[in-house]
Amino acid sequence: MTDFTPFQSLFGGALIGLSAVLLMALHGRIAGMTGILSGVIPPLSIDWHWRAAFLAGAIVAPVIYLLAGGKIAFEVPVSTGALVGGGLLVGIGVHFGNGCPSGHGICGLARRSPRSLAAVLTFMAAAFVTVYFTRHVFGS
Repeated sequence: MTDFTPFQSLFGGALIGLSAVLLMALHGRIAGMTGILSGVIPPLSIDWHWRAAFLAGAIVAPVIYLLAGGKIAFEVPVSTGALVGGGLLVGIGVHFGNGCPSGHGICGLARRSPRSLAAVLTFMAAAFVTVYFTRHVFGS
């Protein structure tokens, strides 16, 4: 289980929202991590520079937080195979959902996109069912 960290979560959420707003205001782009990542994997997008900077910030920010004395309470109670399988399922969902949870959930809902609302409701329903079965049916 992870620790309840309301202030860190609020601050992190505010930074994510700020980065999404700035990316839209300065570049006219939606802050969906999958779309951003796809532009820095060959063949590179024409605008790969800002994409690389955005991803670098997403990687460096937690490192800075840890170096400043912060703690990230996180554990992964499943096998590597389960993580790989989950990653593949998410990748398939991203492909068929035409976007990732960050793009639909943060930016799509803010733009009142019906497609994003349907995607987020689907993500959440799948998460609720998965947690219910893993905790209450399979007993882990």
